[in-house]
Amino acid sequence: MSTLERSFGLIEYLAVRPEGANLAGIAKDLALPLSATHRLLAELARCGYVRQLRDHGTYTLTTKLAALGLSFLSKSGIVDIAQPLIDRVADIAGELARLAIVDGDRLTFVAKAQGARFGLRYDPDTGIDVCLSCSAAGHAWLMTMSDEEAIALVSRHGFGDPKDFGRNAPTTIKALTKILQATRKRGFSMISEMYAPGMASMGAPVQPPGEAAIGVLTLAGPVIRMTEARMLAIGPELVAAARELALASTASPMFARSALRQTA
Repeated sequence: MSTLERSFGLIEYLAVRPEGANLAGIAKDLALPLSATHRLLAELARCGYVRQLRDHGTYTLTTKLAALGLSFLSKSGIVDIAQPLIDRVADIAGELARLAIVDGDRLTFVAKAQGARFGLRYDPDTGIDVCLSCSAAGHAWLMTMSDEEAIALVSRHGFGDPKDFGRNAPTTIKALTKILQATRKRGFSMISEMYAPGMASMGAPVQPPGEAAIGVLTLAGPVIRMTEARMLAIGPELVAAARELALASTASPMFARSALRQTA
């Protein structure tokens, strides 16, 4: 493994540990020598991406990486284009609306709006990659492909384990194929307790006419509110917003790059 791979692996490790981690724990979890781990941390600290807390034993990420990501999204124009549509869908549904962007063979959430005004709220972090096999966003993207393409992509990523996601997460090709066939027929994805316990969600692909999908627009909330009947009623509005976003996508360099990657 190269130094660059180790550095990014360390950054990804700390990214899900906002409280930080100590040198010994990092080295053990990443299966790296203590000396090599210390050198990587020192170099990342010198570059401003990592800092050591006052107890002299805990390392955490700085906000530099987050600031770079926010700057990138701001300059890409994607938030300016998508946010009004995301806000509208969230307001109509009264639930969390999010936009995920296709980046190679990954799907990453980049923007959101919380429409829930009371009661339970589902509000996970933005910037996370999507588990394709058991998420509404993943199913909405996979529905735009043939079964063969979809299964090949999921096989590269792996199936989500129900122990780590929701009890209804599919674990076989047959189960996933059946879900995708129903999703294509419906025109949007719907899941209940597949991605997270007690949660339901739905998704519609952002797909310019005649092109590959470049993103997915989703809605998510507690199963007590996001029933099958309610999702079916909201579906047409979500699909319409996704189509509107697809038509506006040419104004964003990020969307344009995504489309080029898909056709390359």
